[in-house]
Formats: sequence, structure tokens, C-alpha cells
Amino acid sequence: MTISLLSRAVLASTLLAFTTVPVAAQPAAAPRAPLFQALSALGDTLRVLPLPEATRARYERQLAVARRAYEKTPTNLDSIIWYGRRLGYLGRLRESIEIYTRGLALHPDNPWLLRHRGHRYISVRDFDAAINDLKRARDLTRDKPDEVEPDGQPNKANTPIGTLKSNIAYHLALAYYLTGSWGEAADIAQHEVTAANNDDRLVSMAHWLYMSLRRAGRHAEAAKVLVPMQRNMRIIENQPYHRLMLLYKGVLPPDSVLTASPTGELSVEDASAAYGVANWHWYNGRRAEAQALWTRIVAGGQWGAFGTIAAEVELSRMPR
Repeated sequence: MTISLLSRAVLASTLLAFTTVPVAAQPAAAPRAPLFQALSALGDTLRVLPLPEATRARYERQLAVARRAYEKTPTNLDSIIWYGRRLGYLGRLRESIEIYTRGLALHPDNPWLLRHRGHRYISVRDFDAAINDLKRARDLTRDKPDEVEPDGQPNKANTPIGTLKSNIAYHLALAYYLTGSWGEAADIAQHEVTAANNDDRLVSMAHWLYMSLRRAGRHAEAAKVLVPMQRNMRIIENQPYHRLMLLYKGVLPPDSVLTASPTGELSVEDASAAYGVANWHWYNGRRAEAQALWTRIVAGGQWGAFGTIAAEVELSRMPR
């Protein structure tokens, strides 16, 4: 279903009014469930995040623990952050944003809350709000020591690969990319590529750096990003980004990157990988292949994936 810009504005304002709860009135109360979570870049209403039943059950158990902690200590920063994170993993994005907003009323200069709310603003396709939060988080952390960010769903090595500053930068670069601000996205990504202290961080930021540079027409600079990419890098969780970098370098064919489930649906991981393949087709002149793949990504239904969000944005820019 597609809707007009005016209808989008009306729906968005209705959603905001429905989900807003005064912070001071009842800080420990559960956030109200919205009518829907977001409007896609194509005007579709996004409601329930598709998750495997076993995954949803695990996330619900984790949310129950976080909710009890929040109800017990609603002003505690960790309680606020983890309640918001657990809501977000289940696709309850507006409720997650509400919890972070309550937290920021109590802790207005906390970069962790801004980092996480900025992430969820990307998820609900409010890129300008995301940029505002993430820029502020970056400013607040600029002259402070970095901190490791614990994983909500630990990787197979049980080793967090991200930090507060690197996650702020990753999401800020992504938000700029999604608005078509290729230069701003490339500048942030280049800084993070230079600062990366593990291969997972290197390939994830190099991916967005390479794509930003290609979209900006800075092809010689993009080629330099590929030089250090090798098959034998130590990757814990960012295998799709690693394979994409090897695809861009010409080491792997596209069918080694793009995979699907037995039912044909793209997983969250595969949606992001598929977006990279589609973009590779696009800036190499295969526009029809790119558009077809972006369409397939959106049809796959994994609307929480960054690759799906980016595919929506690409399709929304095309003439109808």
C-alpha cells in the first residue's frame, strides 16, 4: 500500500500523539503500544517484525527481565537502556524510542541514550532525528575515553566488537548515507576505518565507505579501500560485509554473497548483503538488476534490516 506525503504526515502525527506519555506522570509505566511501528520510505505501514518463533520467545523472556528491572529502578541508566534495547529487538520501535526519551528527560546529556535512540530513529525511517541524536552523542564523547558496548545478543565468540564511539559513528554514517549525503557518510566512515582495531569493525565501516565513495563518484578513492581486504581476515560476526568487500574487489562472485532461506525469504543478514550486491550492480551500470534486487529485498519482509531500509530509499527515489 502506498500513500501520499500528506497522509504520511497525518499518520505520523497520529502515531506520535498515540504513543507519547508524559515522563513525569508515571516513569515506570510500560510504554503504550502504537498503532503501527513505522512508515516505510515507500509509504507502507510496518507493524509486526517477522521473527522466528524460537527467537521471539527468547527475546520475550529477555524483555520480561529488563521490564522488571526498569519497574524496580526506572531512573537507573542501565535499566532504561536495556529495557529500550529489548523492546527494539522485538520490533517494538516506538516503545523503545519512548523509553529512551524518558531516559533523556532524566539524563539529558547521556550519549548512550542518544546513540540507542538514534539507532531506533533510523529503524522508523526518521533519518533527520537520527542524525541529530547521533551528532550530539558524538559531540558529547569527543574528548572522552571510549567504552566497549556489551552485546544484547552475544556473538559466537562472546566478544563484543563494538564500542560506544564506533557504534555512534557507524549509525551516523548510515543515516547520512540514507539521506544521500555521500560526502558526510564517507568522511565519518573513513575515520572509523582508520581507527578500527579489529577486522569486524574494519569490514563493516569499509563497506559503507566504499559504497559512499562510489555513489559520490570518487572511484579512485573507493578502489584504495579494497586494497587491504583479504580472504583470511579474522571475522567474528560481520561475514556478510567481509564477503561484500571481496565481491567489490573481484575475489568472490555475487552468488557467493547473496543467499536466501529455503522458502525464498531474505534473512536480516541476507537483506543487508543483498543491498550491497544490488548497489554493486547499480554503480557498475546494471540498473535493471539493481532495481529488481531492491524490489526483492523489500518484498522479503525483513523491514528491520538496514539493507531493507536502504532498498526502500533507493526505490523511493525512482520515477513512478
